Amino acid sequence: VLKKIQSESKITTSYFIYSSTTGIRVLDDVAVLEKYPNAFGIPAEAANKALNQSAGSAFMGVFRFPNMSKDAENSTVLNDEVYAIEMGTKISNLSDPISLTFKYQETKETPVCHSWDGSGNKPNWTTEGCNTTKGGTNVTCQLQSFDFLRCAYATSLLSPTSLTSGCGLSLFFLSIGLFMHFLMRRVKATDSIRVLINLFVALFLLNVAFLSNEYVARMKDVNACKIMAGFMHYCLLASFNWFAVEAFHLCLQMAKHSVTIKHYMIKISVAGWAPPALVVSIIYVLGKYGEQTIKTETSNVTMCWILDSNIHYYVNIGYYCLIFIFTFSTFVVVLRWLSMLKFSKLNKAGKVKRSGTDTTDITTILGLCCMLGLTWSFAFFSYGAMRLPSYYIFTILNSFQGFFLFIYYLKASTLFGDSAPSEESVTTEETVTENPYEDLATEDTKKII
Repeated sequence: VLKKIQSESKITTSYFIYSSTTGIRVLDDVAVLEKYPNAFGIPAEAANKALNQSAGSAFMGVFRFPNMSKDAENSTVLNDEVYAIEMGTKISNLSDPISLTFKYQETKETPVCHSWDGSGNKPNWTTEGCNTTKGGTNVTCQLQSFDFLRCAYATSLLSPTSLTSGCGLSLFFLSIGLFMHFLMRRVKATDSIRVLINLFVALFLLNVAFLSNEYVARMKDVNACKIMAGFMHYCLLASFNWFAVEAFHLCLQMAKHSVTIKHYMIKISVAGWAPPALVVSIIYVLGKYGEQTIKTETSNVTMCWILDSNIHYYVNIGYYCLIFIFTFSTFVVVLRWLSMLKFSKLNKAGKVKRSGTDTTDITTILGLCCMLGLTWSFAFFSYGAMRLPSYYIFTILNSFQGFFLFIYYLKASTLFGDSAPSEESVTTEETVTENPYEDLATEDTKKII
C-alpha cells in the first residue's frame, strides 16, 4: 500500500495495519490500532525528511512478502512473512523512530527484530539499526535509519552454551588466582601484582555478571534488570580501564629502572574504578538500561543490557578502540624491548641465539595479549564473511583469558612476590615502582613473565 505525503504543514504520524481479513491498509482511527495483529507507524519526522529530499513529491509504502526465500543460515522467520517500508529516499538519524508492532504466540523462542537493505540475491539479516522492544505478546521493531528496509525475525549463529562455557572456564581460573592471592600469599605483593589482581577482579565480576544476567532477565523485574544491566556495563568498562592501566604500568617499568610516584596505587585505582561508575550513572539516569533480546542458534534469549544501540557503539566500541590503540602499541613496544633484551643477554653470555619460538615465548605473547585485552579486538571483524569465524575465535581466546592470566600471575608472583622485598615503606607516602623486566631476560628468558 502506498500513501502520498501531503504538504509539510499537514504531515502527521501515519499508521498502517495488516490482518488476514483486511490486508494492508492505511488506518485513520488510531483508537482501534491495538485491535490489529500487525501495525506500522511512520512518524512525521520521517515524512518531512522524505519530502525535503524528493523536491516536494514523496510517498510512503508498506509491503508484505509471504514465504520469502531463506537466507544462507536458513534462519526462521516469524509467520513466514517479511514486511518492507519504502519512502523513495534514504532516511537516517530519526529522533522519533519508525515502529513495526507484531502480535505473536508465546513459545520457547523469543522474537528478535532483524533488517535487510534488499541487496543481494538472498536476505542478509542483521540486528544493526533494528531495535527490539517486547511487551506481553507484542514485539515492536524500532528503526532510526534505512534506505529500503525489510524487517523480520531470525535466529543466531552462535549458541549461548559456548559463551557461558567459555565464561565459566575463565571464571574458574580467575577464582583460583584470587583465592591464592588473598588467602595463600605469604609476603606483601608488589605493585605489578596489585595491578594484575585489580584486572582479575574486574574480569571476575564481568564474568559473574554475564553468567547471572539471563537469570535476572527471566525474573521480569524491570528495576532488577536495569540494575543488572548497569552493573555488567560497569564491569565491562572497568575491565577496559584496567587493560589500559596494565599498559600504562608496563610503560612506566620500561621507561626507567625505578620510578617514584606519590600514592601510585591509589591514583591508578581511582583511574581504573571511578570513571566507569560516572558513565554508568549517567546512562542509568537517562533510562537506557533494560531488557534486550539476543538471537541464538536454536532460539532467542533475553538479557539486561543497553537499549540504545548508539550508546553501545559510542561508549563501548568507541572507547575500546581508543584503549586498543594504546594497548596494542604498548604490546608491540614490549615485545620488541624483550626481544632486544633477550638478544643482549645472550650476546653477553656468549650463547648462540636459537631459531624459532619456544613455549615460553608463546606463553609470554598470549599472557600479554590477555593482560592487555587484545583478544577482544576480534569482535571488530564480526561482519560479513568474517562474522562466524570471528565469533568463534573471540569466544575461544576469551575462554582462555582467565587461564593465561592465571599462568601469568603464578610466574609473576614467584618472581616479584616470594623473592622480592616489599615495595612500600611504612614511613613514607611515596611508592617506588622498580622495573622487574631487567631480570626477566636472563636464563634464556625462562622467566619472561
